[in-house]
Parts: sequence; structure tokens; C-alpha cells
Amino acid sequence: MIQVNEVIKTFDGKEVLRNLHLNVERGTIYGLLGMNGAGKTTTFKLISGLLQPNAGTIRVDGEVIQAQNKNFLKEMGVLIETPVFYEHLSARENLEIHLAYMGCDSGMIEKSLQMAGLIDTGKKPVSRFSLGMKQRLAIARAISHLPKLLVLAEPVNGLDPMGIRQMRELFLSLVKDRDMTILISSHILSEIEHIADRVGVLVNGRIAKEVSMSEVKKTCPEGLEDYFFNIMSGGAKG
Repeated sequence: MIQVNEVIKTFDGKEVLRNLHLNVERGTIYGLLGMNGAGKTTTFKLISGLLQPNAGTIRVDGEVIQAQNKNFLKEMGVLIETPVFYEHLSARENLEIHLAYMGCDSGMIEKSLQMAGLIDTGKKPVSRFSLGMKQRLAIARAISHLPKLLVLAEPVNGLDPMGIRQMRELFLSLVKDRDMTILISSHILSEIEHIADRVGVLVNGRIAKEVSMSEVKKTCPEGLEDYFFNIMSGGAKG
């Protein structure tokens, strides 16, 4: 679903991504891990077409991502950084505007709100939503047009333990029942461990390690957190 080949991205002459290679198989969940400043958000913005690489190619579902052609966005649901909404409007009205802008059918609005746990918000304006409710709305917006690919940066920010578990179950069901592909990052490594098929560890603008979760469990029985810190300390196993 995603092929990133030899991508370089610079800001003010400084390379943030250096010959980045990343491959995400269709119908899987790929967890992108890394310390703050490693380049995760930049990678997500490049894949989403919000930034353009200085060199290299990015393909989503076989198509090269190009600034002048935004058709690929209809096949992608994106949550990167703090979501922005029309605060005076309801959750449903926000989704209606989003889908109209995307040129997509609005038939999944109620289902999307239900899946994200917002079915009872009615006409309440988003300005009265808690941080967790806004995060749920951002997830509802990302899935409302049934994209082939979800790109989710820190999607459980602001959610309580129950909400985190609900979103975990939602992401797994979207892959199983809707055949979506998910590229996700989270500082809560246990969440990635619960849902990911494969993980990549981004260090200084490059993928230092790319491995299946089954291999992580085999080489590091203590779990993904220990595996990650082992790589960060320069002693990666496997």
C-alpha cells in the first residue's frame, strides 16, 4: 500500500530524512516508532501529500504522490498533529463539511460517529467537547469516507483507558472488516504492541530496524518497549 524509496527531506539545509525506505503491506497495521524529532511527523506529512520530498519517490496504492494531483486523498484518512474543527458546529456538521470538500458520499457519517463513540453528541458544538471527544471526532473524520489507508499520528492522545481500548478494537476491526491499511505512530508503545503486524524504528531520519511483531516477541520476550530501548541504546537484537 505504501512504498517510500530513497526519500530525502531537508528544512533550512538540514536533512530530517536521509534516504528513507519504508514499505507497508496492504491490509496490515504498521507502527512507526521513534524518539521526538526522529522524523515521524515529517514522514506522515510526506505520505499524506502535505509536504514534498527533496528527493526520492512515495507511492500509495501504486500511485506516485504528487502535489498537483490530490485524487489520492480520497483513498486516505489522515490524523496528524492537533485536529482542527469548526468549533461552533456539531460533530455531524463537521463531518458533512469534510465529506463535501472531499467530494465523498455522506452515508457513513452516523456509522463513523458510532464507531468513534460519539453517536450521542447531537447538536452540541465542538467547542464544548473535551480533548478526548475531539480526538474521537478526528478519528471519525478520518474514517468517514471509508479510505483504503489510514495515517494516524498519536491517535489516542487525550483518551482515557476505556477510550484507548475502544480505539484499539476499532483499528483492528477496520483492518479485518473493511480491509483498510493503517500506518500509525504512538508514544504508548504497548498500544502499538497490541495491534501492529510490523514496526519500523526511525532513528536520525532513517529506518534503523523494520521487523514483524512476531519477530519482536521472539527476540525480545520482554516486549516492544524493551525492544525499542534496546535499539535506541545501540544494542538491537535480531
